[in-house]
Amino acid sequence: MPVNIIDGRQLSDLLIEEMAQEVKVRMAQGHQQPGLAVVLVGEDPASTIYVRNKIRCAEKAGLFSVVTRLDETCTQQELEDVVNELNERDDIHGILVQLPLPEHLSEERIINLIKPSKDVDGFHPVNVGLLSSGQATLIPCTPLGCLEILKREMGDLSGKHAVVVGRSNIVGKPMANLLLQANCTVSIVHSKTIDAAALCRQADILVAAVGVAELVDDNWVKPGAVVIDVGINATEIDGKRKLVGDVNFENVAGKCRAITPVPGGVGPMTIACLIKNTLVAAKQN
Repeated sequence: MPVNIIDGRQLSDLLIEEMAQEVKVRMAQGHQQPGLAVVLVGEDPASTIYVRNKIRCAEKAGLFSVVTRLDETCTQQELEDVVNELNERDDIHGILVQLPLPEHLSEERIINLIKPSKDVDGFHPVNVGLLSSGQATLIPCTPLGCLEILKREMGDLSGKHAVVVGRSNIVGKPMANLLLQANCTVSIVHSKTIDAAALCRQADILVAAVGVAELVDDNWVKPGAVVIDVGINATEIDGKRKLVGDVNFENVAGKCRAITPVPGGVGPMTIACLIKNTLVAAKQN
């Protein structure tokens, strides 16, 4: 069958343009400009690139943004002081502390310190609980991006069998909850699952989010399935560094109805959904 490669960058641009129009209309009606604050600790190259991309997308969508940079040696208290200040700012609707943090800092304490109403990463226990109970909340950006892709690709997801490979708090568990809310029948595959490939072969929707390079091959995929590859794994091929997903793209692409590439699939939609969460937070405020 012909391969349908889902262009995450194109979908991201479309979503950001839709939000830019909404922000423009809201501001014309007298609403406050949505504000996003990003906190970056240290000079990790990957984190620096992620932050730059997030700010660029925020500005494209018409958001006001600020970046606070702290030295890698900053104390827990210094970081918490920054978060507390942002919690109290009326012009800031979303707060994102770029992870991972240096080892001497507690990510759990920082996540719990951000006001749930400004937690645009969707990691605060209050937001996790609201999502688990099916209530409106700020949703982790990567699974939200995956859901946006699936709805735009497939329309109504009701009755589809979705299999999520991985049970992390960041992707696997919230992804399963979102798919349940979309009326899918949901299975979760993890390291203790017996014959994971057999279960995955039943899936109309297969979401791979386990962090193992090219784990999912064509033996795991039902013909005509839609495959969402969340994994980003650095490998070295012929002496050159290359990013690959959790899915063996070359092996699987010809068998499925549609598939996201790595890079250029889920990643751009994750950033777009961070902006979407900030807009949601501003509207709720």
